[in-house]
Parts: sequence; C-alpha cells; structure tokens
Amino acid sequence: MAYEMDAAAVARLDAYFAQIGSNLRDKRKRESFAMYALGLLGGSERKSVEPMAALACGDEAKSCATQHKLLHFVGQAAWDDHAVRRVAAKHAIAAMSVHESVTTWIIDDTGFLKQGKDSVGVQRQYTGSAGKITNCQVGVSLSVATRTEHLPIDFELYLPDSWAEDPVRRLKAKIPEHVQFQTKIDLALGMIERAVHDGIPGETVLADSAYGESHAFRETVCLLGFDYGVGVHAPMKVWCLDSRERRRGAAIGVQDLGIQLGSDAFRKVTWREGTNAKLSSRFCFRRVKVAQEDGTAPAQHEPLWLMMEWQKGEPKPTKFTLTTLRRRMTKKQIVRLIKERWRTERVYEEMKGELGLDHYEGRSFLGWHHHVSVALCCFAFVIAERVQHFPPSEGREGSSHPLRIAA
Repeated sequence: MAYEMDAAAVARLDAYFAQIGSNLRDKRKRESFAMYALGLLGGSERKSVEPMAALACGDEAKSCATQHKLLHFVGQAAWDDHAVRRVAAKHAIAAMSVHESVTTWIIDDTGFLKQGKDSVGVQRQYTGSAGKITNCQVGVSLSVATRTEHLPIDFELYLPDSWAEDPVRRLKAKIPEHVQFQTKIDLALGMIERAVHDGIPGETVLADSAYGESHAFRETVCLLGFDYGVGVHAPMKVWCLDSRERRRGAAIGVQDLGIQLGSDAFRKVTWREGTNAKLSSRFCFRRVKVAQEDGTAPAQHEPLWLMMEWQKGEPKPTKFTLTTLRRRMTKKQIVRLIKERWRTERVYEEMKGELGLDHYEGRSFLGWHHHVSVALCCFAFVIAERVQHFPPSEGREGSSHPLRIAA
C-alpha cells in the first residue's frame, strides 16, 4: 500500500526529525541525521554513504565532502542511540495505539551477512536469516506488536568471545571498554528492562527456543510483570499435571509426550488469513511443570501451558511452546498470540531490502549501532504514516509491503 507524501506528510516528517534532533543537540548532527535518514528512505538500491551523499547534494563535486560528513556522523560522532530510539518508538506506538493496543513484545535475532573478517562481531555462526552457519554478524532485537502491526524498537550487536576477549580486534573496532561479553539472553533482558523503564506498553513476551530454554530468561520476564510464550526444544522434560494441577507420572520430553498422545489428540486451529490461504495447523495443549533443575523445589514450579504443534505432512510434532497465558483464554486466542512472533522475520527482510538495515559498510561498534538506530527511526515513521492512512480492519493482518512510501 503505497502513497505519495503530501505537504502534510512532509511537515510531519520535519516535526519528527526535529523531535529526534532535540536528542542530538549539535546542529551538524541534526543535519547529518536528516540526510542519512532520507538516504535510507530514498530509492537507491544500496543504502551506503556514497549514494546517500549523491542524493543529498546532487553535485558530484560536493559529494566527497558530504560523504565524509556522513561517515563521521554514523561512525564516529558521539550521540545517544537509546535516546533516539526511544523517541522513534513512542512516535510509532502513539499512532499504532489509536486503533489497537500494543500487547506483545518479541525477542529475536537476525544475521547481517558479511564477506570479510574485520566487521565488528563477525564470525562463522548460525543465523536463521540464512538457515545455516555462515560468516555474519548477529543482532538481537526487541519488537512490539499489535494484532496487525509489528515494530522493532531496539537492537544490540552480539559480540562473540572471539571479539570480546581480543584486545587487538577491540581496538580496531573501537569497542568501548565498558562493553564486555554478554550472551544473547543477557542482551535480550537488557533491552526488555530498558523498555520497561521507558514505559513501553506490553503484556506478553514471545521468544524462540534460544531464549525459552533459559530458566533465567523465563523467570526474569515473569518478575518484570509479563506473561510469556517461548519456544523450547523437543528433548525438554516436563511433568504432566492433573485437573488439580498435581504432578502425575515421570518427567517426559515434550516431543515424546506429543508422540505418546498421538495425532488424534491434536486439533486443527486457523490463526489468520495468509496471502493465498488460511494459515492453520494442528495443536494440542497440556498443563505441565518444567522438570528443570533450577534450585527450586518441583512443587514450587509454576504450572504452564505446553502448546505442541504437529504440522501437516510431519511424522511427529515438531514445535513446542511454554506459556504462562491465562486459562481463561481460548486455545485459539493463545495460538494467534504465539504466532505473532513469526512476523519478525518478515520485518527484518523488509528493513534490509527497503531501508538498508544490513547495508552498513563500516567496521566499528559505534557505527553499527548508529546505522541501526537511524534505520529504526525510519521504520517507525513509515509505520506511523501507514496506520494513519491505512488503519487496520477486521481480517487484515498488515500489508506485506509496509515500506512502500515515497519519501
């Protein structure tokens, strides 16, 4: 759903840049931010500094100086990524909340594919973006969602041991001294805590099994006041509960439990309309407690729903989710909410393809975060404009091309 920006939209963009600029203080930084953002929003296929500079000045003789200005702004200038991202998040959330409540937070990560070895954080590692181990950087993100919209509001670069513990690499990539090795779970919890402190609305945290397997992640999310729906691996053991939520039988792996129950225990649930057909699968729910040694007596473990999915054509169930979502919710409501997590990958693809999320060509730690901050700001503006011009309606799950807006 595309539209041309009219005078009112241009005025809103100017006001938005001014609001962000209040956190940049320096006039030159504000000018560079606007120039860089317009470059990301522009029509160039490659969102690197060279085409940005050409777009900004339209004069080849002046382009070189503009390139240096933009390189300094994104790679070296000191400005607060968190403050800028907070303005962007609140701008978009205010627009989204006019029509629907922001209820869900999603933790996920994505790969930034690279050729060489010098970009900060790069190494051979698994990324779902490629579906394999490959040479890449990995960014951990926090997104917020309504029924139809999905908005990334924060990102952190995962810094492997091979970088965090190497003083030569740290120096070359200008990694600040206070930045030390953190697991992806640590990074995710840090972003959640920041968002809580900033007053971002939300009720339920979703994450895949890389996070859901962690007792510390699940426990911290609960302590912060959230329900959760998190993936777990097939071998994770649980105790099944009876109608009075008492343990019955020995602990069993979640996949083994699904196989034991048999396919007849699984019921078809349709959670939304897809592009060409309704999206549905077969699900089975059981009340369980996690049989995990976490220092807590088994009797004190919280009763949870285990949601098992047996996809068509598969010989056994393959997807498993633990959730604290309330028993008063219908199983269809739980499925619909849990499935919101899978929109994140589509948003990554759109931001990479349309806003150059993964086009940063510098090698510094600061530069990576600055570039991502501007991309998040651009996406937040586009989403705010979109919900104003194309408010959600019953049955619509969001356009597959939310970025098609003429800047």
